[in-house]
Amino acid sequence: MESASQDINLNSPNKGLLSDAMTDVPVDSAAAGRTAAPEGLTAAEEEELRAEIAKVEEEIGTLRQVLAAKERHCGELKRKLGLTPLDGLKQNLSKSWHDVQVSNAYVRTSEKLGEWNDKVTQSDFYKKTQETLSQAGQKTSAALSNVGSVISRKLGDMRNSATFKSFEDRVGTIKSRVVGSRENSTDGLQSPSAGDKPPQDSAPF
Repeated sequence: MESASQDINLNSPNKGLLSDAMTDVPVDSAAAGRTAAPEGLTAAEEEELRAEIAKVEEEIGTLRQVLAAKERHCGELKRKLGLTPLDGLKQNLSKSWHDVQVSNAYVRTSEKLGEWNDKVTQSDFYKKTQETLSQAGQKTSAALSNVGSVISRKLGDMRNSATFKSFEDRVGTIKSRVVGSRENSTDGLQSPSAGDKPPQDSAPF
């Protein structure tokens, strides 16, 4: 603990050695800002290029200020017209899509896709595939039609069979018995006719 406290003791007589040693190193600010000149350039050409860079950067800053002022002015005009940022976004998207459609890359891509489509549809492989699919569809339709006719024929044969007729007769017999028993039960529950009125007792006077 004592060595650690001695190292960070600010009252130590050695506290200024590091800063004093660093102040003794000479620093050339102009040389520090410059990098080594590229090969093939003289000092005069390098200075000229640096002056050109400074001039262009100054022009860029001026143009940015002008652009910011123009954007503010445009925003104020749109606000007076009642245009919202969404309208501006729609307009920008529409213009961007139009620019894409008229661009050379888009036109060339559309032409290439059209050529590929023509080549594919005119190729023997495509025609053979289309014919194969057409034949498969026709065969499937014919098979389904055959299945339907077979099922209909089987149902007709089953209906004409002795077993089915026997079953049908039994169902008819059961039905006639049920209907006959219902009629008999309703006959027994019928009310007496008007001619069969019970005799009324006449009150003697």
